[in-house]
Amino acid sequence: MIAPARVAAYEILVAVSAGRADLPGAIASARASLPDDRDRALAAEIATGVQRFRAALDHLIVQCSKRPIDRLDAEIVEILRLSLYQLLHLTRVPASAVVDDAVNLAGWAGKRSAAGFVNGVLRAISRTRSSLLLPPRPPVMMAPTDLHAALDYLSITLSHPRWLAERWLARFGFDVAEAWLLFNNRPAPLTLRTNTLLLSPADLRSRLAERGITVTPGRYAPGSFIVESGHPLRDASASGGWFVVQDEASQLVTLLAGPRPGARILDACASPGGKATALAATIEPGGYVVACDVRSRRMELLRQTVAQTRAHGVRLVQADLLSPLPFHTRFDCVIVDAPCSGLGTLRRDPDIRWRRRERDLAPLAETQRRMLGNAAALVAPGGRLVYATCSSEPEENEDVAHAFLREAADFEPVDVRTVHPLLTPDLVDEGGYLRTSPHRNGLEAFFGAVFERRLSSSPAPSPWPLVPSP
Repeated sequence: MIAPARVAAYEILVAVSAGRADLPGAIASARASLPDDRDRALAAEIATGVQRFRAALDHLIVQCSKRPIDRLDAEIVEILRLSLYQLLHLTRVPASAVVDDAVNLAGWAGKRSAAGFVNGVLRAISRTRSSLLLPPRPPVMMAPTDLHAALDYLSITLSHPRWLAERWLARFGFDVAEAWLLFNNRPAPLTLRTNTLLLSPADLRSRLAERGITVTPGRYAPGSFIVESGHPLRDASASGGWFVVQDEASQLVTLLAGPRPGARILDACASPGGKATALAATIEPGGYVVACDVRSRRMELLRQTVAQTRAHGVRLVQADLLSPLPFHTRFDCVIVDAPCSGLGTLRRDPDIRWRRRERDLAPLAETQRRMLGNAAALVAPGGRLVYATCSSEPEENEDVAHAFLREAADFEPVDVRTVHPLLTPDLVDEGGYLRTSPHRNGLEAFFGAVFERRLSSSPAPSPWPLVPSP
């Protein structure tokens, strides 16, 4: 019998490679078939590990099989990847069990004729794993040949797309690029944001401790905690809406709105709702947050987050920011946390590195510029427009901000250090933008820009109806 966790890991990887799901979605679907928590954890660990180290695994498969990856059946590739990952990274698992399950998986997947090939490759790797060759870390680079060696090391051994490794090497230098890739290959911690609508950070920490959950405060975001031990998500009712799972860098984007009691705020790309519910805690009483997203599934995530956190000041509207939004109201602050490449979150979402291409950046940037223009029309005179991404790349970040300022004469840039006292200098770049990164902050790469509409400007009224009541 094949271990259920390995079957689930195989199904996750096939779904991701075929484009039927992203990694979090595929893992969530597989969990339903695994009643045992240990199997759920192992399946997720294997599938996530394969995505992190896929380039290195493929390099070794090619070495041992003497065949290019694209000449092997896709199902066999996934079986070899998940098995090789276990042999190299999960040494507590007996090698014989890994190999036997791989052979059986080949038959279960309808590839029985490849079972001998799978057995031979994995047994060869198991015997020689101490001497397997990956491109070594190069010495200090002085010549073009060293550049090639550096890219082999960064893209294969550290397992990132070569085009992205080449970009980061050129922009940051070898040491920073290497540190960033190593950061992306480490598991991301579980980070919580205190729901201050219900309790204080000190109260949250105390209540978690009563349940055997140990946390430490985040470095930058107020009310953030990093889980050190325990399982706060195991019992969904245990939290009572006390916290939201949210990356610390993402929590910092909320600070760009500034402390604004009584403000009218629009979160135009709001799902799953972490920022909208955090904003609700800063503006009540007297203010409100309108949270929008375009797809029904994402609206349902928003509804769940708002209900769980009891953020009564949040109103939900399904709308598409690629078109003029359906509001007559002008807002004191509009936030555009724009859909982007996600290249700043490769530690937390390792499959993104294989789904993105360099050619994706230009169309994404064009979409972001359109969204920012539509959002700007809803900012009241003297109001603030916030633009944010979880991308590391300038095309989606400062290039979009600069293009917006060239086209929007009634807006001016705001240095984010003046927006909130907790936005310390190490979170801000020379352009006055929020910019987090692994090598500076130990955080995922997020970007944030703030623009303010001049008081003298008078946006034309919109024909759309008033904001609906909650």
